Amino acid sequence: MKQSFEQTQDELAVKNFSRRNFFQMAGGLAGAGMLFAACSKSSDTTGPTSFTLTNNDTGILNYAYALEQLEAAFYIQVIATPYSGMSGGEKTLLTAVRDHEVAHREFFKAALSSSAIGSLTVDFSIIDFTSRTSVLSTAMAFEDLGVSAYNGAGPLFQSPTYLGLAGKIVSVEARHAAYLRDLVTPNSFATNADGYGLDFSKPPSVVLMTASKYLKTKVTSLLP
Repeated sequence: MKQSFEQTQDELAVKNFSRRNFFQMAGGLAGAGMLFAACSKSSDTTGPTSFTLTNNDTGILNYAYALEQLEAAFYIQVIATPYSGMSGGEKTLLTAVRDHEVAHREFFKAALSSSAIGSLTVDFSIIDFTSRTSVLSTAMAFEDLGVSAYNGAGPLFQSPTYLGLAGKIVSVEARHAAYLRDLVTPNSFATNADGYGLDFSKPPSVVLMTASKYLKTKVTSLLP
């Protein structure tokens, strides 16, 4: 299963993140003058056993990259092993979500270049991928977590360019969250908001505490 999962990741990364798209993104980032500082990472070529997020824009971008790796790995598994009773419509839309998350993952990897952390090792042992309830409730939790993570990290950026890019991604994550919420409970797509109609915001420390339940790789953060 592990070998098949890794092969699926590689195949989807190639299929859904075309060479043309890669150079369009990379060229845009270079034009914006994105320069990244060194980041702590393991020398293990199969992926770090731990890493530290630095307290700067590079650390925030790696924070986003880590979360996108987690989400991409989850949806790749969902589509590779569909839960019992998955409808054609659900599979089509969940596949689209998977493709978005893979593209986000590859975007951050390309943008960070040599400053990117390595590949994370996930642990989905507490998820029953055969159960619609288990998969969709986890998906909804991941999407809500992602939205709150981007909202919480936004004010930490020093560069307005990075903030703008994060805003473009979080808007897509919010669409995912609305769709998943409606799958779990019909007509509930807009229920996850505060009394002012705003999405919730969480600091990196809170987000990583939740995400760590699904990671074997240990994450240490210097972000506030």
